[in-house]
Parts: sequence; structure tokens; C-alpha cells
Amino acid sequence: MTNIIWLKGGACSGNTMSFLNAEQPSVIELVTDFGIRILYHPTIGLEIGEQVKEVLNEAVNEEIPLDIFVFEGSVIQGSNNSGSMNFFAGRPMKDWVTALANVAQYVVAIGDCATWGGIMAVPPNPSESTGMQFHKKEKGGYLGEDFISRSGFPIINIPGCPAHPDWMTQILVAIATGRMDDVLLDEYNRPKTFFTDFVQTGCTNANAFADKVKSDFGQRGGCLFYEVGCRGPMTRASCNRILWNRTSSKTRANHPCLGCTEPGFPHNDLQKGSVFKTMKYLGVFPKEIPTGENKLQFYFKAGINKVLSNPEKYKRSK
Repeated sequence: MTNIIWLKGGACSGNTMSFLNAEQPSVIELVTDFGIRILYHPTIGLEIGEQVKEVLNEAVNEEIPLDIFVFEGSVIQGSNNSGSMNFFAGRPMKDWVTALANVAQYVVAIGDCATWGGIMAVPPNPSESTGMQFHKKEKGGYLGEDFISRSGFPIINIPGCPAHPDWMTQILVAIATGRMDDVLLDEYNRPKTFFTDFVQTGCTNANAFADKVKSDFGQRGGCLFYEVGCRGPMTRASCNRILWNRTSSKTRANHPCLGCTEPGFPHNDLQKGSVFKTMKYLGVFPKEIPTGENKLQFYFKAGINKVLSNPEKYKRSK
């Protein structure tokens, strides 16, 4: 059996809702087929009150082995690093995080708030929220950049707002079946299996990337990068390879990718004019360009493609 404890900090429960919708494998299959035993989960657990405290203390005292500690939501340190803004089972939640992380074989952070602080950490951040091992793009977070679990792994980050359900269950299966040594992590501790390709890979609008440089929100037939703030070309995630509900994705539904699997999310700290809009220099040149591109070359190529896609508009009048 593989024992799991799942706790939530500063969270909307979106990742739990996503987790419960997993299909390959499903949550039921985790238990029946892969021997995963969920000791406690705040949504589906049967324990209440003192029973929860008893389970947590048994794990902390190593009376029962804790194979996987899953944390969803930001670690709330406020106020003044006391953790008093988020009490759970008789003590600040951040203290449970420390105690359980220190005895777990693996620690998994689920969703943006747990991985890098997410929306909860947007300035002025009155709750003093942070991620488990990152604060936005900076290593550190609550447990510190040098934290290593008993298995020898750092925090395994599965970002997203929410994370795709199958990303979660497949990593839990990899741990339960002893195959984590086959899982490579990137510089942000994300499994490369899911976070190597860009969201643009598989996007049905990608064919229009070169020559259709403008599209109105919700209108089909054009790339959403240039005008409505799509971050698909610089966001690493498999959203268009492992479809949501086996059906679609944001970009396939002509909704711009928000870049929610990258550590800067929410990007530009939600400043006015930064959501559903491509931020530009002089109102013309995108401030951020697809990863791997040279800015001057990209601007030149985009300009040429714009002219070629609508030559009549740019003909000199005689």
C-alpha cells in the first residue's frame, strides 16, 4: 500500500475538483488498481475533528508510514510569519506542512498556489502566501531551495490553475509503482513528461500562427497571441496533447492560454490591461515573444507575414 495525506492551504479547491475528474487513471483506480490508500483528504476523507488530528499525528510520529504528502494551495505564513491566518487541526497549517514534509518519502505540490504562490501571492499579499519550494520564479518558497524529501527528490511541482487531472494521477501512479527514477524534472521541478512541449503544440490555431496575426476574442480562425494575450507559445504544458475531458483545451475553444503552468502566473501581477490583452511596446510590438525567438527577427517576420496575409490592404494607392 502507498499511503497519501493531502492537505489544502490557501486554495479554491479547483485542483481537488480536477483531481476527482481524472480518467487515466481515475481516483477509484488509484485505490483499486494501484494500491494507493488515502489516509486523509479534506474533501473526500471520512475523518472529522479529532480524528483528523489523530491521523496527522500518527504520520508525524511515524506510527504509520507516509509515502506521499500532497499539498494544494499556498502556504499562508501571515500574519508576521505566525501562520495564524490559516489554522487547522489545532495548529497553523504551515507547521503541519513542515512536520509532514519532513517524514514523507515524496512531497507533491499541486496547482499554482502550492508550486509558486499563484494568485494568493500577488502583491500586496496580505496573507504572506508563498509556494512550497518556489516564490514565483525564485527558488526558496516555504520549505527552502535545499529541501529534499526522504526519497532524495525535491518538491515535485505539478502546476496549473487547475492542474490537469491526469498529470496528478499519473505522477501518483509513478510513485506508487516505484518508477519515479524514470521521471525527469525540469529547472522548476516539473515532470518533463507533461511540461516540455509548449501549449502551442497541437493548438488548432497554430497553423495560422505565421500569417494570421490578429484574432478577436472568441472568433475562430486566427492566432490569439498577437492581440488577446495568448501565452501558448511560451508556456510549457501538454494541454493540447492530453486534452481536457478528452475533448478540448482553452486554445482549441479559441480562448487564450493564460500561461498558468509557468512560475510567473498570474503574469504581470494582474496589473490593469494585462489580462486578455497582448502587452506591447508603442502599442505595436509584443513585449514578450515566443520562447526561443529573437525579438528583432520575430518583429520583422511578423510584419512580413502581416503584409503577405493581406496584400490588398498594403498596396500603395496610385
